[in-house]
Amino acid sequence: MYVVTGATGQLGRLVIERLLKIVPASQIVAAVRSPEKAADLIALGVHVRHADYSRPETLDSAFKGAEKLLLISSSEVGQRARQHQAVIDAAKRGAVQLLAYTSVLHADTSPLSLAEEHRQTEAALKDSGLPFVLLRNGWYTENYTASIPAALAHGAVLGCAGDGRISSAPRADYADAAVAVLTTQEPQAGRTYELAGDDAYTLTEFAAELSRQTGQAVGYVDLPQADFEAALVEAGLPGFVATLLADSDAGASKGALFDDGHQLSGLLGRTSVTLAQTIAAALKN
Repeated sequence: MYVVTGATGQLGRLVIERLLKIVPASQIVAAVRSPEKAADLIALGVHVRHADYSRPETLDSAFKGAEKLLLISSSEVGQRARQHQAVIDAAKRGAVQLLAYTSVLHADTSPLSLAEEHRQTEAALKDSGLPFVLLRNGWYTENYTASIPAALAHGAVLGCAGDGRISSAPRADYADAAVAVLTTQEPQAGRTYELAGDDAYTLTEFAAELSRQTGQAVGYVDLPQADFEAALVEAGLPGFVATLLADSDAGASKGALFDDGHQLSGLLGRTSVTLAQTIAAALKN
């Protein structure tokens, strides 16, 4: 029995979709905070169970019978460590045979502010005695392609990443990697995967590729971190999101989003989807 937490989120849905190609729906549990949002999964035969990271009393029943559990990190920055601890405790009570956790690239050394709660969760896993595997996900290319409409409207990609190289991949590649780890017959407990795209680029190169594909002149404007954060707030993003994105860009300038170990493509058995391909897909939508 495979249990996927956060199964109605962007990554979780992709994981479920890919699991369904390999194992029967009857062996998949979608653990979600809002079951009413998972009617489509129920229709596919997936078991949908209520699981709220902030309500530990929901987790034991959600994880009942789980052999392998994918803990997709919470989206609630600042509450993650506590929420993840509740999941780990429930998984231990349920004698889960393998817990896979979506951490962040190079969590142990990353300068990103969001890495701290991942480090705390990794430490909690080590203290738990549970068999676990770390999926240290790099940046999602969609984090940048989401800004394409604004970039085209203003003729500029804004950021504070300098010349930092970004080894990103689309969410679907990370979902495929998670499924590969969950379904392989090879023992996974104790492994740590640094997952990043094969295709590294700077934001200057991102802007150049966007220009090439659209025929519109788009440049990269590198701003001080505080100015980029202010621009994101002015664009309508919540303050905490703007702070997170600006911090991540600043981290990229220090190499936090770069990795050339090719462990993602190793799990996929193919090269990761390129920046050019992801931009092309975004422009079609």
